[in-house]
Amino acid sequence: MSRPLSFYIHIPYCVKRCGYCDFNTYTPGELKPGSDVAEVSNGYIDLVIQESKIARSQVKSDEKIPTIFFGGGTPTLMEPDDLGRLLKSLENDFGFTRDIEITIEANPDTVSKEKLSALRSAGINRISFGMQSASAHVLATLDRTHNPDNVVKATSWARQVGFENVSVDLIYGTPGESMEDWERTIESALALPINHISAYSLIVESGTKLAAQVARGEIPMPDDDQSADKYLLADQQFSAAGLNWYELSNWERDGGACRHNIAYWKGDNWWGLGPGAHSHLDGARFWNVKHPNAYRERIEAELSPIMESEQLTSAQMESERVMLGIRLPQGLPKSSLTSESLAAIESYLTSGELSKESWEDGRVSLTLAGRLVADRIVREILM
Repeated sequence: MSRPLSFYIHIPYCVKRCGYCDFNTYTPGELKPGSDVAEVSNGYIDLVIQESKIARSQVKSDEKIPTIFFGGGTPTLMEPDDLGRLLKSLENDFGFTRDIEITIEANPDTVSKEKLSALRSAGINRISFGMQSASAHVLATLDRTHNPDNVVKATSWARQVGFENVSVDLIYGTPGESMEDWERTIESALALPINHISAYSLIVESGTKLAAQVARGEIPMPDDDQSADKYLLADQQFSAAGLNWYELSNWERDGGACRHNIAYWKGDNWWGLGPGAHSHLDGARFWNVKHPNAYRERIEAELSPIMESEQLTSAQMESERVMLGIRLPQGLPKSSLTSESLAAIESYLTSGELSKESWEDGRVSLTLAGRLVADRIVREILM
């Protein structure tokens, strides 16, 4: 392996499970009735450090780490000193590039200015706050608990303590969210001291509380047509504010693009630490046991936490290359596609979903209209 290795670090704990969330996260009560986060997470970072030693023993590359991403769950429930110990261990074992990007996801209700300062001192230099919406009734439908006013405070504090890159995550298409609600969310986000926005269309995932509410008829399914209109409005407003789209659901300015996510979209190598975390090394994919208790048992017994693995076929790698590459502004080289695939999508040129200018320059790239039907274009290419 000669390519750089990024790290994703999964923090599986949340104080409360949001109704729309199907991530591999757990509340203290789900792990141990009557406990709190401090109790169930006690020693967790030491387990992750042990897993990182396994990674060091298996990865032969001497390349330094270019990006690290703390995701969850709610990573900001962890003590900054513990996260700092983990970072120091990774730096000692692998080395960091001079311009390493270290991101942490944050619930605005779980941070203070002092905690943000401690996270920054630990080496974390990029932070992404889960804002979702500026509308209280939309947050209630999503089962989010944070106070919208705390997003304003938290992003300002993050800038004051030295975070170079500050992002917010938004969700559109929540049942009951009007265009006016969404426009107010966009305006509120753009008023923040940030240089990155991620905006995702709500997907009602089976097995979630929200899916059960929809199935019972308590909440209507999101309107796909209105969601498309909301995407177009977001792109228009973000662009007018100087934010450039660099992936279907992401906009940045002043160098604020998330390099860790770009590594995913380009098929680079990464190792996922923690329960349920996925890894990718040169076409091999593997993933850990999902439950934190099972993960703890494996690590404490000095066993690998890896549950399963697979070697991607050439067809799988090609499918992922097309699916991920088309999401980026530069799109795909025409030379990398078959003549049959090019013929299958040529109609999207005349209908305006593919850029004629890029086509003439030898690339297949989406227009704004094309971004709305990206999945359909991918299916046509791969047929």
